[in-house]
Amino acid sequence: MEEWPEAGTPVLSQSLLNLTQSLSQSLLETAFIESSLTGQSSEGSSGQEGDVGASSACRDPEVSLINILEKRVGELVNFLIAKYKTKEPVTKEEMLQSVLKEQKDYFSAIFKNTCECMEVVFGIEVKEVDPTSHSYMLIEMVDLTYYRKMSDDQGMPKTGLLVFILGIIFMEGNCASEEKIWEMMNMLDVHGKREFMSGDCRKLITRELVQEKYLEYQQVPNSNPPLYELVWGPKSYAETSKIKVLEFFSKVSGNHPTSFSSLYREAFREERERSRSAGDATTVDSENSKSRCFSCPE
Repeated sequence: MEEWPEAGTPVLSQSLLNLTQSLSQSLLETAFIESSLTGQSSEGSSGQEGDVGASSACRDPEVSLINILEKRVGELVNFLIAKYKTKEPVTKEEMLQSVLKEQKDYFSAIFKNTCECMEVVFGIEVKEVDPTSHSYMLIEMVDLTYYRKMSDDQGMPKTGLLVFILGIIFMEGNCASEEKIWEMMNMLDVHGKREFMSGDCRKLITRELVQEKYLEYQQVPNSNPPLYELVWGPKSYAETSKIKVLEFFSKVSGNHPTSFSSLYREAFREERERSRSAGDATTVDSENSKSRCFSCPE
């Protein structure tokens, strides 16, 4: 297994490891408990062969149940996406009746993984608004117009993945190799998200997000064979900031913002410079406007 580079992404890689472990832990624990109960009924035969048989019987139901739970996560994600598109709230009872009728006992594990998937892939937070009725709203986590780019053939925009890629680029020194992008993306290919990340992921990154001007995909100078790298596009600079990207990472990875302290300092410094430049531009526009007014004939 390759070592992570010392500069740029060690904190991010550890955050992703924590995230992927969190995503799968609840499913694994649920499946293990269930399969252990099933395995106990197979015990009773004496001798080594009986022990091996019991162990095998325990593992097979565990794998089978994990597959079932993963499938339900995917179905619940699709159900919540439909709710998001119609801007409707959703209740726990609706989720149980519409998707999880046969897996009500596993609701907590499935719901936790579903919420993680909604955040990481689509940039949507499932936020409880009424604890009494267990009612939830689906809220956009970052302010990007990319959320509005929906169509029947393309499906739901993967805004969370876009912000994730912007974060990798920032943490790699504002320019990330294509190889590094795929290396980090592969770490997200975990329980409940495979069907949403598979397929045309390369097309999404190197074509769609480039055409939308969120990313720039360029050849590394003098590389032979040609190598490619990605940087932020003009639309990313216009619609979001490095601070907001880091806030997104902190939330979805469960890390405190201090985990990215040096990156936050850099982001705040750039934000101040951008605000100062915007303020200077506003002052210039204001002075020009006054000048035009004074020069107008009476």
